[in-house]
Amino acid sequence: MPALDDILQQKLLVLEAKHQRRTLKKIERSEGVKVRRGGRELISFSCNDYLGLSQHPAVIAAAKVALEKYGAGAGASRLVTGNYPLYDELEAALAAYKHTAAACVFGSGYLANIGAIPALVGAGDLIIADKFIHACMYDGARLSGATVMRFAHNNLAHCRMLLEANRGEHHHCLVLTESVFSMDGDRAPLKALKALVKEFDGWLMVDGAHSCFAADDKCRMADVRMGTLSKATGSYGGYICGSKPLVDYLKTTARSLIYSTALPPATVAASIAALRIMVEQPELVAKPLQHARLFTSLLGMKEAESAIVPVILGDNDKALAASVLLEERGFLVAAIRPPTVPEHTARLRFAFSALHEAAQIEAVAKIIREQGWISESQP
Repeated sequence: MPALDDILQQKLLVLEAKHQRRTLKKIERSEGVKVRRGGRELISFSCNDYLGLSQHPAVIAAAKVALEKYGAGAGASRLVTGNYPLYDELEAALAAYKHTAAACVFGSGYLANIGAIPALVGAGDLIIADKFIHACMYDGARLSGATVMRFAHNNLAHCRMLLEANRGEHHHCLVLTESVFSMDGDRAPLKALKALVKEFDGWLMVDGAHSCFAADDKCRMADVRMGTLSKATGSYGGYICGSKPLVDYLKTTARSLIYSTALPPATVAASIAALRIMVEQPELVAKPLQHARLFTSLLGMKEAESAIVPVILGDNDKALAASVLLEERGFLVAAIRPPTVPEHTARLRFAFSALHEAAQIEAVAKIIREQGWISESQP
């Protein structure tokens, strides 16, 4: 039998031939949207720190105070000895911000999804999921043991067809989608989807990880609302918001909560401070979408629905070359390739921050126009 390393080396060569091998590159974030890579300063359009709160003085100060008071780590899972007082404060702040009765904080967004979904449904149940849900939602669905089916992206007719054909054969039904899809930046038709799910006596779960909009009314219709603390909030962690019975049940049954060490106190304190800023400064929360819409207007693209705007190039080589060219011009924009996105849809993924300046957006848009990278294939 071939040695493990030999097999893995062959697999790496296959990935490299398809330009799908990933490598980790050292990077240093500095002031605002500036980063340093390879000794050069770049303007980043690849960070999910949508509001720049990871670098906010009040957020950093709160983390320092918690570090001094509670130490570097939690020491155990939340159900053992890791549920220090800051958790109650954060969960209350999240529930208030999302207009729900309660919230449960997990170690990450990934842990929230792979913990909550299997806790809610299992063998004999049905999950119907948008084709473009995040990998952690899909992993949670597979871990549940429920029957999993996918409907074409944002296609309510296809979702209805699957419900009509399969709902009657299953006990419970959970429909999964995202408020903002992480690679295309478009939004789910939540109002219509909620009505459809209700018609078939199902539950709707929405992943809001990439939504940095305050008090999104449409998201309130979801039975289960998942979010992250690592993007707009600028810290780390994930959460589920909803009814008190939902949250109480997850705290009793979600394996990724029960068997994971609690978040470091400094991380939780940073999230509390960030949420306070988001409540007090709604104009800051509005800026990423404003910047994304400036970008799409400059390029004659469909108006941005979120802070994420893809420039679809199709070919892996072309996307990689475009990313290199932009880096040479002083901009960091990640090339996203299959299997993260469908085949033949490799792209540049632009993520806009409240801290970007109009001149930076205009400069990168000018390069895109000059290169002729905008085509009719744009979403």
